Amino acid sequence: MRFDIMTLFPELVDTVLSESIIGRARKAGYVEIKAHNIRDYSEDKNRRVDDTPYGGGKGMLMAAPPVYNCYSAVKNEAPELKARVIYMSPKGALLTQNKADELARDYERLIILCGHYEGVDQRVLDEIVDEEISVGDYVLTGGEIPACILVDCVSRLIDGVLAAPECYESESIACGMLEYPQYTRPYEFHGQKVPDVLLSGHHANIEKWRYEKALELTAMKRPDLLKK
Repeated sequence: MRFDIMTLFPELVDTVLSESIIGRARKAGYVEIKAHNIRDYSEDKNRRVDDTPYGGGKGMLMAAPPVYNCYSAVKNEAPELKARVIYMSPKGALLTQNKADELARDYERLIILCGHYEGVDQRVLDEIVDEEISVGDYVLTGGEIPACILVDCVSRLIDGVLAAPECYESESIACGMLEYPQYTRPYEFHGQKVPDVLLSGHHANIEKWRYEKALELTAMKRPDLLKK
């Protein structure tokens, strides 16, 4: 899958998405991630991309022309891919695992717009954006970190990024419940020992214990998941 991120801070995006599993997936070619600097598409001699909002108010607003120019150039780089244009915004629908599954399954390319300042001129949003997505009910200084979250979430579902589907299918939220507790060496730590069932080698009993613990944790910490 290809991700194109339109932003005022491409270095921030590249830094975050060049590490760990996603960084390795990029190098291996399982995902392609490109950060595009919206300033490069400004027609202003000083590369200005913002202006004061009509009607007054504090702050600056990202202007429509540079955003649209950037989008036009980016879209033409790989027009043959089935794409979805997403604007990271607190006004959008909340990002869920189901949404990530849908995006990974239905599209070959995501074009992600990161807002900044007080946001983006509504006219260009109306023209180019397919949907708005939020990562939570709070406000950040820009859309770059939310964009990285979206890319990370969707990338993990792409074949080859993780070792096997089991790596994400049994995880918290993805499986419909919270994940069971896990342990590694040493056997005893600060007086607490690894549960004996995990050392038994009896796979059926281990799976039963994991399911029961997942159910118990979900009921205690996220009962809303059980209602779903």
